[in-house]
Amino acid sequence: MNIPNDLYFSKEHTWVRIENNIGTIGITDFAQSELGEIVYADVPNVGYNFKQDEVFGSVEAIKTVSDLFMPLSGKVIETNKLLLKEPTLVNSEPFANGWMIKIEIENSQEIENLLTAEQYANLTNS
Repeated sequence: MNIPNDLYFSKEHTWVRIENNIGTIGITDFAQSELGEIVYADVPNVGYNFKQDEVFGSVEAIKTVSDLFMPLSGKVIETNKLLLKEPTLVNSEPFANGWMIKIEIENSQEIENLLTAEQYANLTNS
């Protein structure tokens, strides 16, 4: 199981990479492996605001649909348009080209509510 050390994780299996005040968000390797092949990703449009732990979209696998939970509060500033054509990037490259959205982080203190790679590995027994 791949759990990069430079990311923060939610207990709901989303990750965030923080660069300056921008957060790139996706689902974890653990989550995509549990869901199976992703056939569709429903992500919000640019301009929407979400609070930490709020549902911001969903992913559809062959047998199930799973909600996506916001790891940090923020405003959506970019969506990954590649996922419209290739939703399986979430499976093959969950921490690279399979990212979902980028946000402008509203409250950086919320990072304290997230898990480190080591804590997330313990949560998933990876």
